[in-house]
Amino acid sequence: MAAIFTPTNQIRLTNVAIVRMKKAGKRFEIACYKNKVMSWRNKVEKDIDEVLQTHTVFTNVSKGQGAKREDLMKAFNTEDQTEICKQILAKGELQVSEKERQQQLESMFRDIATIVAEKCVNPETKRPYTVGMIERAMKDVHISVKPNRGTKQQALDVIKKLKETETMPIDRAQMRLRITLPIKEGKKVKSKLKTLIKTLEREEFGEELEMVCLVDPGCYREMDELVRSSTKGQGTVEVLDLKDVEEGDERLE
Repeated sequence: MAAIFTPTNQIRLTNVAIVRMKKAGKRFEIACYKNKVMSWRNKVEKDIDEVLQTHTVFTNVSKGQGAKREDLMKAFNTEDQTEICKQILAKGELQVSEKERQQQLESMFRDIATIVAEKCVNPETKRPYTVGMIERAMKDVHISVKPNRGTKQQALDVIKKLKETETMPIDRAQMRLRITLPIKEGKKVKSKLKTLIKTLEREEFGEELEMVCLVDPGCYREMDELVRSSTKGQGTVEVLDLKDVEEGDERLE
């Protein structure tokens, strides 16, 4: 009976996300855990062992074929496979099925709409839009998600496109709010609000605690609900006006 020959450089992996790079005329692949590649690229995940299934560089992950040392040296000028894995992870192309790609695009579409809703207002009503309203407007102007670009940069493009096409009145802005709190609950509620406030412009203690601050529009509802529930309806959140975000400001925090 003929023996089954299994090459020693073959490794079998399952439930794997493959990242591929072509360099120096050769194909190199690494095996990662699903959903971890984007977390690493977005700097959410910082532990390489949580991303890589193995610190091995392959020519074909599916067949378990490891890359030759001389090919790695020629392409990457090093034999350190962990370092090579990091290079491929940063610049390689993530291989996904059509179903996974569609799910990823839908998720990014909603993430972009969420960022726009958080950062923008209707300048006529001085109120923020819901994520659903932004999603419908994005579909109306045929926004296409680019999987290899960051969601924040794409959100800036969406804001620009919505303004250019006059699909809806929209401006990047921060809301200037006056928050009034009973002294008794003031300090406790203020500490909860702290993470939502961008800039505290004024704070006065008297019979009540009064704060004037700038916040992202998407935080307004959360702050209003927090103040109402924490003070049993005694606290108030009032919209004073809007502070425009300069058109040349290309950063979204």
